[in-house]
Amino acid sequence: MPGYLIANLDIHDAATYDQYRQKVGAVIAQYGGRFIVRGGATEPVEGKLPWKRVVMLEFPSYDAVRRFYHSKEYAPLIALRAGAAKSDVILVEGYSG
Repeated sequence: MPGYLIANLDIHDAATYDQYRQKVGAVIAQYGGRFIVRGGATEPVEGKLPWKRVVMLEFPSYDAVRRFYHSKEYAPLIALRAGAAKSDVILVEGYSG
């Protein structure tokens, strides 16, 4: 079953976030991931969460997304992103029906 990372980002430092954005793709690919959603238009239709920039990554498995997120390669990028945006991030196990 695939694994997913879903993030809701509120970017307050675009220049620093751009540095993160330029570096993160290679690390995602290293762990077998790919972008499913990378920003774009949103239309909240239920609830009151403040949706900003939504990002969704797909990995071959839940273990793969966990390895990516907790990797030594991604750790400095988490710190870089934290300096540029408020982030809500969740790792989710996919469904295979």
